[in-house]
Amino acid sequence: MTTSATNEITMFGAEWCRDCRRTKAQLDELGVAYTYVDLEAEPAAAEVAKEISGRTNIPVVVYPDATHHVEPSNADVEAKLKELALI
Repeated sequence: MTTSATNEITMFGAEWCRDCRRTKAQLDELGVAYTYVDLEAEPAAAEVAKEISGRTNIPVVVYPDATHHVEPSNADVEAKLKELALI
């Protein structure tokens, strides 16, 4: 699974994670296209998220410029999306 080759956001998360649900809802509300990787449905993807972030915290949001956030606030996500001209 490669995320850096796409021109899209990838979010690694799980339904039981409140921060994941909040970030997912924010992306949906802003109408931003993203790929959601459910770590419960794809447990092996947890290792990919850990390799990206160096941590086991979620959500991990990977942006088209290959930068990422771990457990971002809504303000962090919004600022990054504006920086990338995605909103």
